[in-house]
Amino acid sequence: MTAGTLTGRGPAEDAGPAELGRARRAVAEAAERAASVVEALPVPAERSSPQRALAARAHAEARRVRGEFLGRHTVAVYSELTAQRTRPLSVAALCAAAATAFPGLVPGPAAVAADRARPQAAKEGWEIDQGVFVSAVLRHPDEGRHLLESMLRPTPRAQRMFEDYRRAGEADLGSVRLARRDGVAHLTICREDCLNAEDERQIDDMEVAVDLALLDPAVEVIVLRGGAMTHPRYTGKRVFSSGINLKALHAGTIGLVDFLLRREMGYVAKLTRGLRGDAGWWERPGGKPWLAVVDGFAIGGGCQLLLVADHVIAASDAYLSLPAAQEGIVPGAANLRLTRHGGARLARQVILLGRRLRVIEPDARLFVDEVYDAGEELDRAVGACADRLRGDAVAANRRMIVEAEEPLDAFRAYLAEFALEQARRIYSPDVLGKVGRFVAAA
Repeated sequence: MTAGTLTGRGPAEDAGPAELGRARRAVAEAAERAASVVEALPVPAERSSPQRALAARAHAEARRVRGEFLGRHTVAVYSELTAQRTRPLSVAALCAAAATAFPGLVPGPAAVAADRARPQAAKEGWEIDQGVFVSAVLRHPDEGRHLLESMLRPTPRAQRMFEDYRRAGEADLGSVRLARRDGVAHLTICREDCLNAEDERQIDDMEVAVDLALLDPAVEVIVLRGGAMTHPRYTGKRVFSSGINLKALHAGTIGLVDFLLRREMGYVAKLTRGLRGDAGWWERPGGKPWLAVVDGFAIGGGCQLLLVADHVIAASDAYLSLPAAQEGIVPGAANLRLTRHGGARLARQVILLGRRLRVIEPDARLFVDEVYDAGEELDRAVGACADRLRGDAVAANRRMIVEAEEPLDAFRAYLAEFALEQARRIYSPDVLGKVGRFVAAA
């Protein structure tokens, strides 16, 4: 499957229902053939080298058929699943709908559940097919934009909670606490058990908190900060984020769709672009200004957030890093954004070589706007900066900055590659070898 087969429409996209029906059956048959091979083998963790090679060939052949199908019929598939782009579906709902309507195109619920119960190193790798499908959708401008816009809608959980939150001015979501004070929404990450490392639970809580703050008409500015930890080395100290929860990744509970894609297309995109709903394009809000406050460190996903924040304040003893390449994965959309912030040379040092930056270093000022001693001085600076971000025209101008820096189509095109590359990475031999060693040492 080449990149060119999934870009543009071309004559093949106008194929009629008869051809689509035949192609649909071919995908189902190819998937059944692959499944019959895989099901006759031991579970992945117990396969011999020849058995692993046999499974790989079966998967590769099925993916070849899927890739050819998507190269010709992605627009028709997306149109059917979304009623000609009138039905907004999240990326998870889209994959689930595709599994039902187009058997064999993506893994069904039984295959997903079976892999979900296994550690990463012992999974079959069905998520790769989800990555291929999502990548194909995002490669088409109209369908990709529709999916991204659908992901910017408030979550059902946030909609259910909104009235109670609006009256109380606060909400405890579990791993994130939200409190409105004088027009400022304070989002405090409070996974004190794991140094604010992100897993699917925290992604869900964070997205709901962001939704509530953006829906709240009384909120003008959002402040994101880490809470105090109970970790022996950091007891009582605030920490911003230690990035992806590697223990959860190794245990197999970090999903491609429910974490790695949802994070980029969900709460991070909402912080960047705001929410979408049923309003016309001419009356959509562009989000609200937000401030990141870095205590301790911003590692991995935490550092990624700084690249979309409107202002960043840090404690003078804090540091930043993006160690995803050393972990074997892609650091979200940081590869898209870091060059814009720090230039090509610094981006390669930080992403490819794992360079760690203390916030007092000159290069770190490309990530951080202000640095203060931890304590009252930092707290006062947060309040002062939040006040400065209240200006009447700030929200309109930040929207125009986002449009200039990262047009939606640029983000869409990047995510089309990210969906496929990250799916491959989390099942690559080097990553599985690392997670295997982690599990053995745990």
